[in-house]
Amino acid sequence: MGTMRAQPSPPTTSPVLSGLAPVWSPQIRLLILGSFPSVASLAQQQYYAHPRNHFWPILSAIWGLSGPQALSALPYADRLAVVRDKGLGIWDVYASCEREGSLDSDIQRAQLNDLAGLIQRSPALQAIAHNGGESARHMRITRQFGLPVLKLPSSSPANATWSFEKKLAAWRDAFAQVGLI
Repeated sequence: MGTMRAQPSPPTTSPVLSGLAPVWSPQIRLLILGSFPSVASLAQQQYYAHPRNHFWPILSAIWGLSGPQALSALPYADRLAVVRDKGLGIWDVYASCEREGSLDSDIQRAQLNDLAGLIQRSPALQAIAHNGGESARHMRITRQFGLPVLKLPSSSPANATWSFEKKLAAWRDAFAQVGLI
């Protein structure tokens, strides 16, 4: 009677994930750079799709949009139209990566987006703001573009050390610097 050998398990690797296209127009004055979309954002193909992320409520508060006009109440395409009309661009520092779950700390083998290419096509751009610490790790790159570079507290629900009000105040200051209020 022969013995059965266990087959070695293949090495576990996370799937290679691809990010979202930039929300952009040639008139953007402020570019917000996140790190990489969450699982919820990738599933819905929408920036900041997690219902507890403060991104859309922060923008709504900055721009005085409430009730049915609040960005989170609008269809996604309408949100993007408002964002572009206000002069805001949205993208991520990473074009792709390997990651299980949504935590930035789990990002592996990340590939950068072509930030230089987008910035070259943005003649009205006045500043770049990094949304959170992982994105801000790349400030040395974005500073090379000769624009003011700001670090914002993460809008993520994982950033529980900052209250909504404290996040809003920091974001409002950044938007005021480039006249987006």
